[in-house]
Amino acid sequence: MTPRSDPVITFTGNLLAERTFEFAEWTPGRTQRAKSESFQVGGKGINVARMLGRLGTPVTALGFAGGAAGAECGAWLRAKAVPWVGIAMAGATRTGLVVRSGPIAETTFLGPDIPPDGASVQAAADYLEGQPDGRTLAVCGSIPGWEEATFDGLREALAHWAARGELVVDTYGPPLAWFGLRPATLIKINRTEFDGLFSPEERQAPLADRLRTLGEERPARAWIVTDGGRPVWLGEAGAQPRSFAVPPVQEVSATGSGDVFLAALLYGRRQRGLDWPEAVAFALPYGAANAAHPGVADFPLRADLSVEL
Repeated sequence: MTPRSDPVITFTGNLLAERTFEFAEWTPGRTQRAKSESFQVGGKGINVARMLGRLGTPVTALGFAGGAAGAECGAWLRAKAVPWVGIAMAGATRTGLVVRSGPIAETTFLGPDIPPDGASVQAAADYLEGQPDGRTLAVCGSIPGWEEATFDGLREALAHWAARGELVVDTYGPPLAWFGLRPATLIKINRTEFDGLFSPEERQAPLADRLRTLGEERPARAWIVTDGGRPVWLGEAGAQPRSFAVPPVQEVSATGSGDVFLAALLYGRRQRGLDWPEAVAFALPYGAANAAHPGVADFPLRADLSVEL
C-alpha cells in the first residue's frame, strides 16, 4: 500500500497553555520555589499531531486560540514545526500548571474552560467544509460550549465529514453522546466513558458483550476502549470483540499516552496499511513508551517499539 500524503487534521476544541514546575519536594500551605520551569502546549489533538509528525505522517493541527496565552501557544507550535491552523477566539486560551516532584505524584491544575465565540466556531466549520473529500479528521478532547446553538454550524460540518471522509473521535461528555449516533470511522474512549454509555444494570454484563451491543446498535464502524495499564478492547462491526495486553512499563507520567496511542494507530492504518487489530497491536508499545517518560510524545523512538504482527 502506498502511504497517504494528505494530512490528518486534528481538531482541539480546548487548547491548553501549560507550564510545568519541577520541585525537589513541596509542601501544601507554604511558598514553594521550583528548581526548573518549562512551557508546552497541551490538548489531546495537539498531542496526537505532535506524535503523528514524529512518525512522519502529514498532519495539520486545528484549534481555537485567544489572548496572550493563545499567542504563546501559536509561537510554541511554530517553533516545534507543528503545522498549526489557529482560529482566533474572543476569549483567552485556558492555562494549566503541572507540578512534578520526586516523592509526590505528578499533579495537574487546569484553569477554567473558555467556550469559543460564535464567529470562531463558524470559522472552524467553514475550514472543515472547505477540505477535500476523503481526508481523515480526528476530533480530540473536550469541546466547551458544545451544546450551545453557536455550535450548530460546526455540528453540521462534522456530520457532513462523517459521510465524506474518515472521522475519528476521542472525546467525552456531550460531544461523545452526539458522535456516538454518527457513522464515525472509529470512536476511542476510556473505560469510564464506555461504562457511562450503559445503565447501572447493563454494566453488570461483561465488557465484550457490551462492546458487541454497541457495534450492533450504533453506526460507528469501530470502537476502542482503553483502561490504563489493563487490556485494550477493540470492537468492529461484524467481528467478535478482541482484547490486547498493554506492554508493562515503569510509569513516570501517563499524561498523553492515550493520544500517542491514537497517533500510532492512525499511522499504522494510513502509512502501513494495517487492519484495526494489527494497528492496535502496533500502537500499544508507543503509548506504553510515552507513559514511561516525562512529557508527551518526547520519548526516544526505537526500532524495537514495534511488535511482531
